[in-house]
Amino acid sequence: MTAPVAGPLTLADVLDLRAYERVREDYRARVIARKRNRRVSLGPIMTLVFECLDTVRFQVQEMARVEKIISDEAIQVELDIYNRLLPGERELSATLFIELTSDGRLREWLPRLVGIEHQVGVWIDGDVVASVPEAQHAAALTRETVTPAVHYLRFGFTDVQVEAFGNAGEIAVVSTHPAYEARTVLLPATRDELLGDLLGTTKPLPIG
Repeated sequence: MTAPVAGPLTLADVLDLRAYERVREDYRARVIARKRNRRVSLGPIMTLVFECLDTVRFQVQEMARVEKIISDEAIQVELDIYNRLLPGERELSATLFIELTSDGRLREWLPRLVGIEHQVGVWIDGDVVASVPEAQHAAALTRETVTPAVHYLRFGFTDVQVEAFGNAGEIAVVSTHPAYEARTVLLPATRDELLGDLLGTTKPLPIG
């Protein structure tokens, strides 16, 4: 059994295709169960998934499986991309999905939601930790009149805010965008998961 990782993923943390295929069904079920407590719906058309080592490693393993990636060099390319989604110290990291399925709805909403990546926050008894877009993803955006359907967000906390997160009466995820105001109170299981990220105590699932 591979020991749990405690930092950015390396080549040693990624199983080769045959080894992964042997454990995939069990590992996938456990990651999905963990992700269920890290998924937050925000209004009718948005979902945030708060990332951790398990969600990121699963994405790398699945990408390697689908694309039949076997060389260390190619795996490292995927690691370099996906490690950017990991939260840092006193930080939460989330992928924001704008979940629209029709071309008409996309054409309607994506121009209206320009700037959404700066207007999502974690609300802690009235204090708001604002979102900051992941730097490399933001730098790659070239269209100013329409927003992408996927954003990578970071929420940086102070020590005081981390302590408040653990003791607050209510914690919510909010959108303050003028075209999309929404608020979702976090369930206890989600609060526990995210507090583990902020404290650095989230334990990765074993794989293998």
